[in-house]
Amino acid sequence: MNEPNSARAEAGASGAPDVAGASGASGASGASGVAGVAGVAGVIGVVGAGTMGTGIAQCLAEAGHRVIVVDPEEAALATAPARLRDGIRLARMFRKRPAAVPMDAALDAVTWARRPQELADARFVLECAPERIPLKEKVFRELDEVCPPDAVFATVTSAIPVERLAAHTGRPRRVLGMHFMNPAPLKEAVEVIRGPRTADETLDTALALLAGIGKTGIVVSDAPGFVSNRILMLTINEAATVVQQGTADPATVDRIFQDCFGHTMGPLATGDLIGLDTIVDTLYVLLECTGDERFQPCGKLREMVAEGHVGRKSGHGFHRYGTS
Repeated sequence: MNEPNSARAEAGASGAPDVAGASGASGASGASGVAGVAGVAGVIGVVGAGTMGTGIAQCLAEAGHRVIVVDPEEAALATAPARLRDGIRLARMFRKRPAAVPMDAALDAVTWARRPQELADARFVLECAPERIPLKEKVFRELDEVCPPDAVFATVTSAIPVERLAAHTGRPRRVLGMHFMNPAPLKEAVEVIRGPRTADETLDTALALLAGIGKTGIVVSDAPGFVSNRILMLTINEAATVVQQGTADPATVDRIFQDCFGHTMGPLATGDLIGLDTIVDTLYVLLECTGDERFQPCGKLREMVAEGHVGRKSGHGFHRYGTS
C-alpha cells in the first residue's frame, strides 16, 4: 500500500442508481464554461444526481468547468436542476469566497443525462453512486468501457477501498478516491485516497482540480473507511447505541460532544446530516471489508432507517427538522 507522498499530502487554494443498460436522452441544460480549468481539459463527468453528485457538480460548475451528470433515474434528474439552483443560492449566502462565474453561467455549464455513453469525451469522472459494492463495481466497469483510456476515475465512496474498485478497470493507475464531505459546496477539505497502484500523475491531477475549485486535498493511503469514516462510523454507531440503551437522549449525546469536546456538531446530528440510510450502508461496507463486528449497525439505526426516519432529508432522524 502506498504511503502518502509528503509533498502531496496536502494541496489547496485560499449517491446514483445503476447506470448499466440505461437508456434515454440528455437533459436540456447546455454545456458552456471554461475548458481546461486547473489542468483538466474538457468535460468533467459526475455519476449520480443525488445530494453529493449535485453538490460536486455545483462546485465544478461554479469554478468554470463544463459538467455532465449521469443518472438513469428520471426522478433524480427531474429534481436535480432545481436542487442545483438552490444549492448555488445557499452557497453564495454562506461562502466567503466568491464564485468564478455568475449563477446563470454555472447552471448552464451542467448537462443532465441518463446514459453513461454521454461521458465518452470526459477526461475526469467522479463516481457518486450509492454505497453498495456490487453497484459501484458495475459502474466502474461501464465507465472503463465508455471513457477515453487516459481518463481519470475518482470514486467518492464513503468506505470502499479504492483498489477494490480500480480492479474492475483496465486503468488502476488512473483511479483514486476523492471523499467529499457533505454539503460539498460548503466544505473546504476533501479526503483524497491514493490506491496502491494510483500513479503520481493521477494524484497530481486530482489535487490540482481540487485546488482550482477552492478545496484542500488531504492525502491518505487506501484502507476500508480511510481515516474519516473508519473513525466517524464507529462514533455514530456507538452514539446511537447509547440512545438505544437509555443512557442519554440524542440532544444530550450531541451536547456532550459540543460543550465538552468543542465539536461544532454532535455525532447524531452529523448522522442526520449525512443520512442515516447512508450511515447504515457504510457500516455494512466496513463490516464486509474488515470483518470487524464493531461495524455491525446497532438496532436503533436499523429501526430508524426501516421507518424512513433517515435524518434531515426526511425531516426526522435523531432530531426533527422543519415541520415534519
